[in-house]
Amino acid sequence: MKFPPPTLTTERLVLRALQASDAADLHIAFSDAEVCKYWSHAAYTSLSQSQKRVDENMAWTTALTWAITKGGGQPVLGWVILQPGRESRIAELGYILRRDAWGQGIMAEAAKAVVAYGFEGEGMRRIFADMDPDNIGSIRIAEKCGMIYEGRLKGNWDTHIGVRDSLIYGRVELAD
Repeated sequence: MKFPPPTLTTERLVLRALQASDAADLHIAFSDAEVCKYWSHAAYTSLSQSQKRVDENMAWTTALTWAITKGGGQPVLGWVILQPGRESRIAELGYILRRDAWGQGIMAEAAKAVVAYGFEGEGMRRIFADMDPDNIGSIRIAEKCGMIYEGRLKGNWDTHIGVRDSLIYGRVELAD
């Protein structure tokens, strides 16, 4: 994967490489219990936890993390990540969005741009997402990205809300 990720633009959004200074904006998502309900960790209680998470993501030179903005110095609304899988040309899609940006189609727009980049810019053959079965919003985003339900992994995550199953959604694009 090319590091850092290139800037991607959509009709309404600018997706740019994650920066250390994004932690305060992302803390709005990371500290929100409703936003983090289906994440593997509970909502953070301090900005330093969010800063550590941003710093760790920036240190991953194999994963690509984009900050979601409306451009022009606007606040960061969330992030989208492509993390390489165990096999070459396979990546996992992940995302988080501040609750004040929910219901506006922002995450679907951002995720679609990243998935398109993964296939076209990185030559991925498969992109998948792993989500909690009760996370209806996340399932809808995966479906809007052209992913289809592939299966259920029983007891796959030990989280702050207990041991949870995972639903796997994926999309394959094989070269001609």
